[in-house]
Formats: sequence, structure tokens, C-alpha cells
Amino acid sequence: MPNLNEDPLVTSARREAVATVVLWAAALAYSVGYCYLHGYNRPLDASLSEMTFYFGWPDWVFWGVVVPWGACVVISALFAFVFMQDAPLGEDHDDEEELI
Repeated sequence: MPNLNEDPLVTSARREAVATVVLWAAALAYSVGYCYLHGYNRPLDASLSEMTFYFGWPDWVFWGVVVPWGACVVISALFAFVFMQDAPLGEDHDDEEELI
């Protein structure tokens, strides 16, 4: 049960951190899994004409690295502009009062 006296900034920061870790873990699992399944165990005698390329990238690199990274950039931008919220930090204190 969450602490009822917890600062709302801490609650918000924890929620944003959990969302970030979940996104990172999903991207990691997809990239590593896809690249492992589609990049390894290919025949060594295959020529370049038998490989599939997208924009100069081998197919497993394009779908396993480039596309997920692009998706993460878009999701991160949406996360930053829509999900994250500004919160009041409290009153500003003059530096002169703290020095006295």
C-alpha cells in the first residue's frame, strides 16, 4: 500500500520510471530475440544476392534493430509530451536568506 504522506513528485517520478523500464525491457527482449532468431544459423555459403536488404540493412538488422529503435524514439516523444506532467516544486527561496 502506498504511503499516503508521500510527496506527489515522488509518486509521479516512480510511475514515469516504471513506464520507462517497461519500455526498455520490451525493446530489449524484442531486439535480442528477433536478432537471435533471424540473424543466427543462416547458411554460410549464401551469397549477397540471396539476402534481403531494406535501405541497405540486412533484413534481420532492419527489423530487429532499426525499426524498434525508431519506434522507441516515437514512443519516447509521446511519453515526454503527453504522459509526463509538470508539477509544482514548492516555493522559491532567496539565496540571500539561506546564507545568513
